[in-house]
Amino acid sequence: MKPSQKTNDFNEIIYGRRSIKTYDSSVKISREEMTQMINEASTAPSSINMQPWRFLVVDTPEGKEKLVPLSRFNKEKVAQASAVIAVFADKNNFDYAENIYGKAVELGLMPQDVKDFQLNAFKPIYNSMSDAEMNDVIMLDSGLVSMQLMLVARAHGYDTNPIGGYEKDQIAEVFGLDKERYVPVMLLTIGKAASEGYTSYRLPAEETTFWA
Repeated sequence: MKPSQKTNDFNEIIYGRRSIKTYDSSVKISREEMTQMINEASTAPSSINMQPWRFLVVDTPEGKEKLVPLSRFNKEKVAQASAVIAVFADKNNFDYAENIYGKAVELGLMPQDVKDFQLNAFKPIYNSMSDAEMNDVIMLDSGLVSMQLMLVARAHGYDTNPIGGYEKDQIAEVFGLDKERYVPVMLLTIGKAASEGYTSYRLPAEETTFWA
């Protein structure tokens, strides 16, 4: 499959995904297509629709030069990939509430009285959250968008690999972000696999599911 050739084949998207260790470094992803993929991934659900995910797309040699030293044992994947998407969770996500809900009213997706009621109800709850409580919410939501982004990339003909092993305590500052506000979630390498990658055994539902 050529890069940017989209597919709607469910089995290809779900079961064709592999753990990718090497990428074809000659493959480039346009910022237009990357933006399209992020918009598609951002249809993921989130708590009260606050969409706390933020994306740092590293797709230049200068950006890679900053990121590779932070990537621990993932340096080769990061260097080879067409881009690396650093997913962050924004602690100040409720700052966007008026914009999100106001736009919903403007588009006819929500009545004004519902918007007013919900914002008045949610604002004190969010204002009173501890850091730990906020982290629980935004990390869950950002995990949802990250998995959706991987599936969207697959549908566009690209391969991905999620990375948790990197210098999370340094990455925000290295790229000029407020580390007190933006919580690192994961790195996603994206590009075209240079090899088939690896699949692995998954426990069947019979072993992971409880019924009540």
